[in-house]
Amino acid sequence: MTHKARIVSAVALTTLTLGLTACNDGEDAASGQDSPSASAPASSGPGSKSPSADPSDDAAAPAGGDVAAPGTKFKIGDRAVLPFKYGTEKKGTVAVTVTAIEKGAEADMAPFGEKAKGMTPYYIRMKVENVGGTDLSYASLRLRGKLEGGGPTGVILVGDLPGKCDSETAPRDFTTKGASYETCSLSATKTDPIAVASFEEGDAYSDSPVLWTS
Repeated sequence: MTHKARIVSAVALTTLTLGLTACNDGEDAASGQDSPSASAPASSGPGSKSPSADPSDDAAAPAGGDVAAPGTKFKIGDRAVLPFKYGTEKKGTVAVTVTAIEKGAEADMAPFGEKAKGMTPYYIRMKVENVGGTDLSYASLRLRGKLEGGGPTGVILVGDLPGKCDSETAPRDFTTKGASYETCSLSATKTDPIAVASFEEGDAYSDSPVLWTS
């Protein structure tokens, strides 16, 4: 199921339109004074809501390897086992394999209007596997793009570009060990290239993310 929620973006020191709001590098968005909303096509169904993933200490024990400690660094193509919580009821253990960080074209951002000029999108493609065997159907997991070395991009994008980078929710049968699906997280930059994918959900990982680099 493709998640096409409202897209929110922030560029340091610049308030953009399209529901784009200013924020700091800690990625806590503050409402802009003049930020008319623009949305990607909305989808209905269980996957349309996106509560934040929040790893929990009592998540299901991993069945496919040791859980990656905060701060662990991987190469693109490596598989990382991670604790995962979605909403208030669904929690377990997943394995994430970042398969590519692809550079898009500035023209791909055209749906977002003039204020998005100068933004280059990057598509973080990944495979997500259920290794704990708990019910994680319709859950959504997102990675953030970082500059080389792990620095922030200054831009936050929540959503997808249909046909370019589709943010998929877990399918209905994502309830058993070995179940998997593929998805894409959208990031963008106005400065240096994005070269790192970052998992930073939950207190431990927000302070010390798990990173994938080329």
